[in-house]
Amino acid sequence: MFRIKKYSFKTSGQSVVITGFLLTLTLSANSQVERKYVRQGNREYGKDKFSESEISYRRAIDKNDAFPDAVFNTGDALYKQKKYEDAGKQFVENYNMNDDVKKKSASLYNLGNSLLMSKKIKESIDAYKGSLKLDPENLEAKYNLAYAQDLLQQQQQQQQQQQKNQNKDNKDKSDQSQDNQNQDDQKQPQQQQDQQAISKEDAERILNALANDEKEVQEKVKLAKAKKENVRTLKNW
Repeated sequence: MFRIKKYSFKTSGQSVVITGFLLTLTLSANSQVERKYVRQGNREYGKDKFSESEISYRRAIDKNDAFPDAVFNTGDALYKQKKYEDAGKQFVENYNMNDDVKKKSASLYNLGNSLLMSKKIKESIDAYKGSLKLDPENLEAKYNLAYAQDLLQQQQQQQQQQQKNQNKDNKDKSDQSQDNQNQDDQKQPQQQQDQQAISKEDAERILNALANDEKEVQEKVKLAKAKKENVRTLKNW
């Protein structure tokens, strides 16, 4: 047993070893090799040598692939190595191989543990519920189901809060954009007035320039006339 937050999260690792050991006592003499590997795996598992125990269980399966308890124990050895996805596959296979209701319930219970540790909370809840349908007296499944449901509720609340924060951020950005647009609209008439004032000044300069040019032209005309009259007064021989 180990604790996660306020709930006790239980695994069936220790009971798996006992189950595997009891199985070896009931096997026929024709299964001596499989039994040997299962016993060896149980000893290694008991010493926390989970990688070695996995190898021993797989050797038992190689000798007899219709060996559901060896498949179950392989899943538990993988679980202890934190290979939760691979462990889950073993528990699903064990569920399909078993006809015993209690063992099918245990498979779904351990599948729920693997899914929960993989952060697949909704799927783990379904697995725990399936385990309890087969074995309503499985207190560990009830306990972990309550934990998973509480965890899912917290996750949903966090997602809702994140969505609210996102909506608020979007609204704030929209309001800021509208304020900027209003400020631009207020600046535009002033800019137009400035442009008009500049245009008026330019017009005055142009008119003044034209007036000066006209004055110079008139002076030039007067001078030309005077010269012409002077010329006319002379005689050409």
